[in-house]
Amino acid sequence: MFSSRKLERATHDSVAFRFIAANDHPDHDTIATFRRRFLPGIEALFVKVLLLAREMGVLSLGTAVLDGTKIHANASRHSALSYEHAGKIEALLKADVADLLARAEAADQTAVPDGMPIPAELARGEGRLEKLAAARAKIEARARERFARDLAGHEAKRAARAAKTAVTSKKPGGKPPPPPAEGPLPADQINLTDEESRIMPVAGGGFEQCYNAQAAVAADSLLVIAANVVQAPNGKQQIEPMLNDIDTLPDELGKVNTLLADTGYFSAANVAACEAAGIGPLIAPRLRKGKDGPAAASSAVERAFRSRSVAAGEANTGGSHGAPAEDPRRQEPLCVTQTDSRAGVWHH
Repeated sequence: MFSSRKLERATHDSVAFRFIAANDHPDHDTIATFRRRFLPGIEALFVKVLLLAREMGVLSLGTAVLDGTKIHANASRHSALSYEHAGKIEALLKADVADLLARAEAADQTAVPDGMPIPAELARGEGRLEKLAAARAKIEARARERFARDLAGHEAKRAARAAKTAVTSKKPGGKPPPPPAEGPLPADQINLTDEESRIMPVAGGGFEQCYNAQAAVAADSLLVIAANVVQAPNGKQQIEPMLNDIDTLPDELGKVNTLLADTGYFSAANVAACEAAGIGPLIAPRLRKGKDGPAAASSAVERAFRSRSVAAGEANTGGSHGAPAEDPRRQEPLCVTQTDSRAGVWHH
């Protein structure tokens, strides 16, 4: 429960909330102001809760689990405005304002139609123009940030191709990566109600105005050890920030040595980031259907990742799920779940 209004209602309806609030009923404005004023202190309290759980023997950091969920913003996706549509509305409003100015200029010479207060209409049109200009400026600023990120990635790809050419003396296969497009795209959007939220795909299909919440929990106790809210629609770029958050936890809590995550987080960069942090990555690789079975991770990166995942799992458990050392099954990816449409979910 996050809404201050819902928290206020809960102090009336919920016995648990009445107990915590000492049978008092603070106004939602008071709750919201308190949260904003003391947010740094509240964040520190969560760390103290983890320290207390560790002292009580409830928390063990050995294995952490990372996942995300979409949180609906307090805004409708129908309030979103695209860069192209904002330009069209701006042109229409400029024409309307010019027409109103012409009518105001001619008001002394000709009669103005009844029911049209020109100053009020003119002020409203100019106000809408200012809001549209501000919205387009924010979309343009986002486009500049995106172009800077994409350009850095483009230069890195070109450098990698050039290095490969220098080593092999052969031109790399495939077309060179195209340069990123500069400037806002026609479909770039901003929400006029909550400009920080983004349109994201949600479970069950469709798109909604949302935030992407990420949380890492201790596998044994399910206590949250790190959390974040981002604007990216998927979580693939969130492993490294979460690793940084985990690294800032007090040393008294112990050390995370294994990170579990689903296939949405799988990438060579994320595997490397986990290994650089000294954490064994157990991230489900992408599964591809083929003639030899329901799925097979065939790329070199995924094959290498599978062998590292097995090694990390055996190092943490002291074995490979009870299989003897000479058992060839020890070489299989024991921690990867595969899905068979005919047989449900099964494990090696």
